[in-house]
Amino acid sequence: MKILLALGMLCLTMTVTAQKKIMQHEDKALWNRIRNVNISNSGDHMLYALEKGEKDQTLKLLSIKGEELLSYNRSKGGQFSHDSNYAVFAVNAWKDSIREMKRRKVKKKDLPKDTLMIYDIKSKSLQKIPNVKSYKMPEKWSGIVAYMLEAPQPPKKDTTKTKEADSVKTKKKKLKKVSKDNGFHLVIRNLETGVEDTLKYVHRYAIAKEGRHLVYATSGVVDSLGGGVYHYDVDKSAKTQLLSSHHKTKYPQLGISESGKRIGFVIDADSTKSLIKTPQLYAWNQGDSTANMIVDSENNASKLLVSGDQNLQFSKNEDRLFFGLRTTPIVQDTTLLDEEIVNVEVWTYDEPRLYTVQELDAKNDKKKAYLTLYDFNKKQMIPIADTTYDRVRYGDEGNSTYAIVANVTPYQLQSQWTAQLPMDIQRVDLNTGERQQLGTKIYGGSSLSPKGKYLYGYSRKDSTWFTYNLQTLKYTALTKGKQFYNELHDYPDDPYSYGSAGWTEDDDRFLIYDRFDIWAFDPDTGASENLTNGRASQLRYRYLKLDRDERSIPKGNTWMLSTFNEATKHGGFASYNPKTKTLKPLIEGPYVYERPWLAQKDKKERLLFTRQSFTEFPNLWSSNTSFKSPKQITDANPQQSDYNWGTAEMVEWVSLDGKPLKGMLIKPENFDPNKQYPMIVNFYEKSSDRLYRHRLPSYGRSTINYPFYASRGYVIFNPDVSYRDGYPGESAFNCVIPGVTALIDKGFIDKDNIGVQGHSWGGYQIAYLVTKTDIFKAAESGAPVPNMISAYGGIRWWTGLSRQFQYEHTQSRIGGTPWEYPQRYVENSPIFNIDKINTPLLIMHNDADGHVPWYQGIEFFVSLRRLGKPSWFLNYNGEPHWPLKWQNRIDFNIRMAQFFDHYLKGEPKPVWMERGVPALEKGINQGYDYVESDKD
Repeated sequence: MKILLALGMLCLTMTVTAQKKIMQHEDKALWNRIRNVNISNSGDHMLYALEKGEKDQTLKLLSIKGEELLSYNRSKGGQFSHDSNYAVFAVNAWKDSIREMKRRKVKKKDLPKDTLMIYDIKSKSLQKIPNVKSYKMPEKWSGIVAYMLEAPQPPKKDTTKTKEADSVKTKKKKLKKVSKDNGFHLVIRNLETGVEDTLKYVHRYAIAKEGRHLVYATSGVVDSLGGGVYHYDVDKSAKTQLLSSHHKTKYPQLGISESGKRIGFVIDADSTKSLIKTPQLYAWNQGDSTANMIVDSENNASKLLVSGDQNLQFSKNEDRLFFGLRTTPIVQDTTLLDEEIVNVEVWTYDEPRLYTVQELDAKNDKKKAYLTLYDFNKKQMIPIADTTYDRVRYGDEGNSTYAIVANVTPYQLQSQWTAQLPMDIQRVDLNTGERQQLGTKIYGGSSLSPKGKYLYGYSRKDSTWFTYNLQTLKYTALTKGKQFYNELHDYPDDPYSYGSAGWTEDDDRFLIYDRFDIWAFDPDTGASENLTNGRASQLRYRYLKLDRDERSIPKGNTWMLSTFNEATKHGGFASYNPKTKTLKPLIEGPYVYERPWLAQKDKKERLLFTRQSFTEFPNLWSSNTSFKSPKQITDANPQQSDYNWGTAEMVEWVSLDGKPLKGMLIKPENFDPNKQYPMIVNFYEKSSDRLYRHRLPSYGRSTINYPFYASRGYVIFNPDVSYRDGYPGESAFNCVIPGVTALIDKGFIDKDNIGVQGHSWGGYQIAYLVTKTDIFKAAESGAPVPNMISAYGGIRWWTGLSRQFQYEHTQSRIGGTPWEYPQRYVENSPIFNIDKINTPLLIMHNDADGHVPWYQGIEFFVSLRRLGKPSWFLNYNGEPHWPLKWQNRIDFNIRMAQFFDHYLKGEPKPVWMERGVPALEKGINQGYDYVESDKD
């Protein structure tokens, strides 16, 4: 046989139409993504980053009109100061340079460090500060940036020696080393003047949200500043020591109130090697000379230890400090040798959590804390959570009268197969600690209204939204008997809701979605009003939160809504005036409109948004909230116009059991209806709503790339699937196959060259379909489940959960156990009909898959191998449900394209399909080269 060069030759047999390029694999790396979008509070400027493939990001600073002020490569992050006068970001060396350093075995500590960049927008000047470890900016005020410096590199030793130097011995005082143990130097820089104040050997710091204050903990400066916790007044550049401690003291938590007038911190002053630490909680109030201990682990009413892992949080009114208490940890006997320790797992049938879940939760369980508050007015600690009722919600940013606590333990065992987790709920009075039982086995009730007046939720068991007035203890079923649940629900389980928009100010009204509309409910009476009336026109309305700090939906301001037309799939924006109750369309079209970023302090109400379609990348557009004159600001991928791309359209057909269906059809840009094209069918469940979604050329982790295959002359069909409980495989057949035959009847599909591709649930359905039909010339099935009986008893290793719930109630849709419905498990398992398969198969299933046990892919492949069916198995070692590493994604894309090109276009077979890649050659020879028969 002869070997032909593959990589540069994949598409040379294809002709280029209208001077446009046919996309190659390497071209996928040319496309940019837009990341880290930010609009200044003033509305005058915007920041974003362009990221090409997995290369370095390029930061762009533009005026809102699109004029470029700054472009900087190798950027990381980026944000405006609160006053919009400065843009701050970090840069590092080129990723390729760092990769080469790693290749040369350069130590991590010697790799390039970040440089902080401060751009003055008014003067258009750029300040560079090297060797920065991290930085923070105040959230609600301006004037400074705080940055922590990396440890300085030690100076190189002077190897030159003189007799005079040898004869004189001088004693030098050893300097304190900047390190993780001793702390790092924190610099407070005045952005306007450039004046800096360096706080040395800092372990941890926090900036007040609104007040011009910081708190920091330091191990101290020798002969100068003692170790401890300090308050820092930004305006005065003044440090006030709140607590003095020795240099080995640890400060696991620091908290500062929004005004900066209160500070809380947890210290661990135990310098011994004790395995059980006893931290202490301290607090400082403005006007106090020092901080005071308010909770001692060794002497408090709860008999619990102060947690060093629970974040400290002040209430909005700053009268309360929320912290955590924990039980005494279980510790290992350190005198035992490894060979003396018994390592056995004991699994028990009635444990609330499966042992595999316990293992994954062990790290968090060791840190588990029970939320508690300290009331500064009463000078009293009030328990909220406890070891039984350990889940907490409180409202009004900590000011609320009540919190709710929940206990899920009695229902955790059954949740592993029911996929629902009810809870017992109590009300806790945050002023007194008094507890009131609200109910047991409540479904969906774990949320509090913004002001904390109501417990609310959606109970799937009776498909009902409800409220619980925490003052009067009145329960109200808001949507009982009304269709606020998923109308298209096709799982053997209780239906989900469409969600909610939230609450209006002062918890006055609760806004709930049905399929199309937004309804306002009185939380006490259940009286309701339809605000949008979109059902008649199949127009779906959803509320958009534009104010980053919004807790409640304002009743006095106009709301912005997103719109989606279920019939046409067009997107848009609309406005709703709650005062006049008027609805106004703003913009609409055959696009997806998304993600408005509103300038927070701009009277002109300027914003950014994205618009996209299959042919149009989601560039950034600017407008005001009227959308009267939107302007495109970015053009991230101008090279797209050089390539033969594709078009997307809706197609409709009827399933074998009489259901009207929709799907997406992607055609090459140079489509000729008089020609016949190879087609690849790719599907999951329902995708037609994403008709106008842009699909970027990329090295996808699990699916075909639509623009790439369309560019190379394929038609792609993505059909919706509607399922019948108990018969998922048959449902896929009934929906997909008539869609395929309907397209064949149109005359432009080559019926002898149709492939099918899918992953996970899609991979399962493909495995089923090829046991029932020979309509496909080739199939790629990723992470499939060929055996529902063995898969039912498997573990989802990323979560540790049993897979039972998936078959009984969710995606796999069997509707019961194998002993209840044994025939359903058999009928839906391809393994029992694998001898009927005549379609060549490419299977990809990785050995670290945390969703689908990879032995399912092995069962599939070894059975096909046993029967001599043409099949290939790809296992990317150490990869999860999909290949994530860049090189593995590229490899998967190349092999899948070669596989389909061979079977659907008659391209030569690559070496890896002819002889595999032997274990001795793994990672050395990929086998991409083509094989050509000697008979030619």
